[in-house]
Amino acid sequence: MDTSGSKHLRGANLIGAKLQGADFQEADLIKTNLGGADLRGANLRKADLRGANLSDTYLLDGKGADLQEANLQEANLQGAKLMKANLQESNLERANFQLANLHLANLKGANLREANFQVANLEGANLQRTNLEKADLYGACLQEANLQEANLICANLYGADLHKSNLLRAELQKVNFEGADLRGVYNLSIEQLSRVKTLYNAKLDEEILLPLKEKYPALFVKIEK
Repeated sequence: MDTSGSKHLRGANLIGAKLQGADFQEADLIKTNLGGADLRGANLRKADLRGANLSDTYLLDGKGADLQEANLQEANLQGAKLMKANLQESNLERANFQLANLHLANLKGANLREANFQVANLEGANLQRTNLEKADLYGACLQEANLQEANLICANLYGADLHKSNLLRAELQKVNFEGADLRGVYNLSIEQLSRVKTLYNAKLDEEILLPLKEKYPALFVKIEK
């Protein structure tokens, strides 16, 4: 599809379109339907994709899609293939990434407040200094992810896998870690975990589990709804 000369596709129906290598830098794609589109090699830097549908899109090509500083607020990226994508400093507030593949994606400094990452693959992703306040990471894979200085206040990490992730100076107040795997996590302190909502059925290394249970036994009791 030829997109030359047009960067105003607000509300357009581009479902299943072949858009390899398209230049959408700073384009107006608000509420555009890109479901199932092929966007390999496309430039979406600083594009406005608020409310757009990118479910099941294919964005992987070489280093991955360039969505740096894009506005994807409330966009639907359910099942999207975003391996190695560059989403640095993007606005992804309340976006839907359910079942999306973000393996090795760069989300450094992104706004992910209230985003839906249920059962998403974030293995090895760079989430340094991201805002994940109230984000839903139910069952998400965060193995070896970089969460240094991330804001996870009130986030839901029920059943999430954080094996060998890095939580240096991450904010964990009122986080739901029920059933989460926190074994082998780097830079995780008892002080950080003392502020979480629950650790019921969470998996922890013994050197941090035993003192936590002794000092904060209430964290390991199931919360009655």
